[in-house]
Amino acid sequence: MRIAVEGCMHGELDNVYKTLQYMENINNYKIDLLLCCGDFQAVRNENDMESLNVPRKYREMKSFWKYYSGQEVAPIPTIFIGGNHEASNYLWELYYGGWAAPNIYFLGFAGVVKFGNIRIGGLSGIYNARHYRLGHYERPPYNESTIRSVYHVREYDVHKLMQIEEPIDIFLSHDWPRGITDYGNCKELVRHKQYFEKEIQDGTLGSEPAAQLLEKLKPSYWFSAHLHCKFAAVVQHGEDGPVTKFLALDKCLPRRKFLQVFEVESGQGPYEIQYDEEWLAITQTFNSVFPLTSQSANFGGVQHDMKDCRQWVRSRLQERGAKPFEFVRTVPCYDASQSLSIGAFAENPQNPQTQSFLQFLELPNLFENALESREPTQSPATLDHKGPDLDPEEIPIDDEDELEELDE
Repeated sequence: MRIAVEGCMHGELDNVYKTLQYMENINNYKIDLLLCCGDFQAVRNENDMESLNVPRKYREMKSFWKYYSGQEVAPIPTIFIGGNHEASNYLWELYYGGWAAPNIYFLGFAGVVKFGNIRIGGLSGIYNARHYRLGHYERPPYNESTIRSVYHVREYDVHKLMQIEEPIDIFLSHDWPRGITDYGNCKELVRHKQYFEKEIQDGTLGSEPAAQLLEKLKPSYWFSAHLHCKFAAVVQHGEDGPVTKFLALDKCLPRRKFLQVFEVESGQGPYEIQYDEEWLAITQTFNSVFPLTSQSANFGGVQHDMKDCRQWVRSRLQERGAKPFEFVRTVPCYDASQSLSIGAFAENPQNPQTQSFLQFLELPNLFENALESREPTQSPATLDHKGPDLDPEEIPIDDEDELEELDE
């Protein structure tokens, strides 16, 4: 199986797919799957722009809307995770994962799927210690605080991933696992990105939860993005343990290292995205403590027998099949000939894919019961925080702004 990995997409789907098709033509091979490590920017229309945390001067429709509308179809099956520049209102519709457009699958805020016999896991967002232990309290329309905190990684999602026992082949995260620079050419990295040096020395560059997941899951491959550079590392887990090959990639721009193609051993096809039995069992088990307010999850309230849960999920998959539920459009698509007034269709719809997924697992739809209040208007963890709600990990769109924001 031949897989392409892309760093930060930033809505450049047309350019990435054209590049991959060019590579297929000149190398006379077929790419079976594209993985994207975040900042995908699945912007469907003008309203989605209001949930995209980028300076207004960088807000552009880009090209995802073409694939959402059906004007274009992804030529290669695509799986992506979220980063810190996303249409967060849309990704929230697909919290558990689902088709963002035909042939383009969002892995969810945390998730695992199978592609052929390859298991692919991922964690969306970036780490921010102030919000890590909170629940998912943010709701669109977002304010200046929640438009940032909505994509901050939560303990609840990491805890579910930590329950995985079966081998993971590939794992995706947007920010890098903390400490990963110890396993690669750190001097070369600092030569290109001098302002990383202090964080590397302080041991604060990257995500602590991602580091915990790397230690627990020990995947064969781990791919990240976020820091807009290419960096490779090899992690040996114990003296005779398995090895994880790590690679971070850049964003889609000319002469930047944003793509990598590699091959993995796999069985014969068909190669298609399917639900993962173990992950569905974990999701069903922990859904009862899904925190939809600022309160953290009460994991002590979870009572389960994973063996029985696995058997039940297996029977459900045998009855229905493992293919994800079909893509459904929930809002109007961008139309360059018409101006959509901001606020029109601004309500946050329930996505039929999410509803069908919950029905399939016989889980209550907690989104319907969640309080629709826009409070707190400020992140509970930052009510006493002075100054702008910024995080040094939040790399902006334009590289020229990177050093300035990291210093804030």
